[in-house]
Amino acid sequence: QVQLVESGGGLVQAGGSLRLSCAASGRTSRNYNMGWFRQAPGKEREFVGTISWSGDSTFYADSVKGRFTISRDNAKNSVYLQMNSLVSEDTAVYHCAKQRGSIVGLTRTPESYNVWGQGTQVTVSS
Repeated sequence: QVQLVESGGGLVQAGGSLRLSCAASGRTSRNYNMGWFRQAPGKEREFVGTISWSGDSTFYADSVKGRFTISRDNAKNSVYLQMNSLVSEDTAVYHCAKQRGSIVGLTRTPESYNVWGQGTQVTVSS
């Protein structure tokens, strides 16, 4: 009964910015950690970043650290990914995901998340 829907993807030139949104709906508690992942053609799904349920803890992949910021608004059941200084290597389908309820702490692996959005395409052009 929990669904995640991403939005905000699109085409942007290198150096530009995009803000992705992930809206959660259904019968779910706000007490869950959330993650962002991305997958480029021919590549494995890659961890981008994660945020705790309270929003007070985050960590990021080295490839995006300093450029991307995860935030959340639990009153709106939404998680956001602000992407700045985009480069062509950021081109991918971006997915938000809810961490498994049995896990304590922030995790990087896709298997530690059990609800996924459908993804939104981000394309960075030069």
